Amino acid sequence: MNKLLQSLALLMVAFPIVQAQNGPVSEVWVADQGDGTYKNPIIHADYSDPDVCRVGDDYYMTASSFNCVPGLPILYSKDLVNWELIGHALPIQYPEVHFSDPQHGNGVWAPSFRFHDGEFYIYYGDPDFGIYMLKAKDPQGPWSKPHLVKAGKGLIDSSPLWDDDGRAYLTHAFAGSRAGLKSVLIVQEMTPDGKSLIGEPVMVFDGHGDNPTVEGAKFYKHDGYYYIFAPAGGVTQGWQMALRSKSPFGPYEVKRVLEQGSTDINGPHQGGWVETQKGEYWFLHFQDKGAYGRIVHMQPMGWKDGWPLMGEDFDGNGVGEPVLTHKKPDVDTEWRIVTPPDSDEFNGHTTGVQWQWHANPKLKYGFPSGNLGYYRLNCRPRPQGAQNLWAVPNMLLQKFPADEFMATTKLTFNHRFDGEELGFIVMGDSYQYISLMQKEGQLMARVVRCNGARKGGEEEVLFEEEVKNNTIYLRIEVNNEAACSFSFSENGSRFKTVGETFQAVEGRWIGAKIGYFALRDGMINDAGNADIDWFRVEPIE
Repeated sequence: MNKLLQSLALLMVAFPIVQAQNGPVSEVWVADQGDGTYKNPIIHADYSDPDVCRVGDDYYMTASSFNCVPGLPILYSKDLVNWELIGHALPIQYPEVHFSDPQHGNGVWAPSFRFHDGEFYIYYGDPDFGIYMLKAKDPQGPWSKPHLVKAGKGLIDSSPLWDDDGRAYLTHAFAGSRAGLKSVLIVQEMTPDGKSLIGEPVMVFDGHGDNPTVEGAKFYKHDGYYYIFAPAGGVTQGWQMALRSKSPFGPYEVKRVLEQGSTDINGPHQGGWVETQKGEYWFLHFQDKGAYGRIVHMQPMGWKDGWPLMGEDFDGNGVGEPVLTHKKPDVDTEWRIVTPPDSDEFNGHTTGVQWQWHANPKLKYGFPSGNLGYYRLNCRPRPQGAQNLWAVPNMLLQKFPADEFMATTKLTFNHRFDGEELGFIVMGDSYQYISLMQKEGQLMARVVRCNGARKGGEEEVLFEEEVKNNTIYLRIEVNNEAACSFSFSENGSRFKTVGETFQAVEGRWIGAKIGYFALRDGMINDAGNADIDWFRVEPIE
């Protein structure tokens, strides 16, 4: 890129700096210790399969979003520790009709984030459709509609590399559930515009044996070597590998570069490497933490004998292990503490970036009210034949933001007919919620649990009691083992704990989520609705 284009690109992407200076700070998890150090995880929330890129002094991250919409979150930082969620690259999922119903565990898998020739690129694999690419001049958008680079079931975890000679390449893995094969990595030449693959695909690594379930590849070039960073060993107990070769098509040498070792951080792997403007190296990756999802850690990274070393080699075996705390990256920019948002006063004219639906949203699901100061959620018909909430698309949810927290919401339920229900839920493969429901003309507070929702489990009512006020406060407390208790109050000060404690569990490849639904039986021309005044995340009292 010539100097003029480079200068324009850097000016163009500087806009998020203004926004980030006034960004949110969570009350329940902050990685920046305020003394020049940070603690892991840097984000205690489900940003699975993170990848990161740098442009000038600015850093950008994206992550898997699976069936949740909007997808492909875009996070921004100046120091790699404090991250602001500035938007999403995928406002709806394609094919649009296919994703109008919940496709749990499908959709966006393991994206790669790159800046090339003045544009941002994201590549991701959809296990049912193939490898997609989308791009933008500004990371806040607008982003192009996803372009199908390579169609095919089971093509996942793709990563591009633009070489010094103008040629381009793509590596990817296979999902065994669709492709009928796994644990191998492919490299294929790509057209320089990044839109299609050419030539013949070449298998460059077979992980069967010592490195099973190899996937999540990221393609780099450094000091004359081609590197593929890839995890192996599975999500919960795996490790991080590095492959290197003098040719993009191999043969590749392999070395384990990050593992759990003697630490408590299981399965440290699958992420992105970034070099700072001062020549420091860092590796951002996830740790699978069950109900909390795949949370984001950051390791210092160095090079030894042409191989990356991530974290610290505590036992001297030449393989890095995760650190719990470390000195922050050395950057010149003064950067305030900022975190992805969790609390929401619903006072704006746009939906908060922390909220996602379980499928492509429709206008009639709900909308912000702008200056009226609440979010309007409409009671929509329950899916025909559904015996639980697994098939419900109109669930407005966000990620668990910390290991323990208390979420309280104030809302008004404008119920009109029997069977209308407004729920405050912890959603996963099993779920539990506290709700207001009109039954036989009465407004009832209820607690309902469903075990094994994905496999057709039935709902069980744990508590039911009539309430007089349709404006109510609902609360969910999550302890550091993801055990959840539910309570309500009619005056906002005295809360009554009801039902039973619920052990939150993850969803399909995602962590448990917290949020709302509004449902009814059948269609009518003017159903009830709910006005959500606020949602506040605080430390447990």
